[in-house]
Amino acid sequence: MDISISDIKHRIIAGGAITPEEAYVLADLQHPEDKAELREAAAELTARFIPAKFDTCSIVNARSGRCPEDCKWCAQSAHYHTSAEVYPLIDRERCLEAAARNRREGIGRFSLVTSGRAMRGAELRMACSHIREMAAEGGMGLCASMGLLDGEALAALKEAGVTRYHCNLETAPSHFATLCSTHTIADKLATISAAREAGLDICSGGIIGMGETPRQRVEFALALLEAKPVSIPINILMPIPGTPLEQSAPISEDEILTVVAIFRMIHPRAVIRFAGGRSSISRATQLEALRIGVTGAIVGDMLTTVGSTVASDRELAAEAGLDFD
Repeated sequence: MDISISDIKHRIIAGGAITPEEAYVLADLQHPEDKAELREAAAELTARFIPAKFDTCSIVNARSGRCPEDCKWCAQSAHYHTSAEVYPLIDRERCLEAAARNRREGIGRFSLVTSGRAMRGAELRMACSHIREMAAEGGMGLCASMGLLDGEALAALKEAGVTRYHCNLETAPSHFATLCSTHTIADKLATISAAREAGLDICSGGIIGMGETPRQRVEFALALLEAKPVSIPINILMPIPGTPLEQSAPISEDEILTVVAIFRMIHPRAVIRFAGGRSSISRATQLEALRIGVTGAIVGDMLTTVGSTVASDRELAAEAGLDFD
């Protein structure tokens, strides 16, 4: 199938969309000039649709380890032997201190992230209590990532002060079952639908570099259309010792930039944000990603892997011409 990247770009600018067939062709591009044209088109869409602001979110690992799910990338799965910490829901003081620290740093959003299939019962009620206190302080948007929740639990989070729910699809539907057998993409989409019905915005992305093909990365981006995310975090796999993916070879920086560009073509108005793994790529590639599609990040430590500092992200945003505050 022959396509015109310029025609696709102008169609998107006019309010249309790329077709799945066209998106898959983009995954097959090999010539450097074609890849450069794709990146320029993505850069133009980013400049047109996304404010020149570095959209920040920070997370706290609010409950860690002993997860019954068998996701092959995850250090917190009880199925694998890793060095991840194990502890129940953090107490009020630790939670509020983490929120206050991020508020002082000027971080836009703050999220409680918990291990396990779903938060329930007393711990969910305690988490909602923490969130109410953070909401009363103001100054940041509040998010939650607490697994495969039902509508009642999501409504409770909304009532407490959460405005955005995070649930990653993680990868292409055709690849997901090779990486996790204890839940499905359909389970995730059901949670996302329930979150939207509860009045919450959606944050949903995933991880690249888990053995998927370039075409499966496009399939992943297209699957996210059903989730309708306002925020798409892109993680680059950091192989964790003790997990089944510990020997995974890194994907190239050229592949990473192609992913960013294709995601921008498919999701022209979403905030695409760096998440885990970006410390493994060069500064030049990070800056190019910021030019062609990435306009935000999860800052600070990434649950069980080390992220970047707020100071370094301020410098990166400034160099890319993005307003951090």
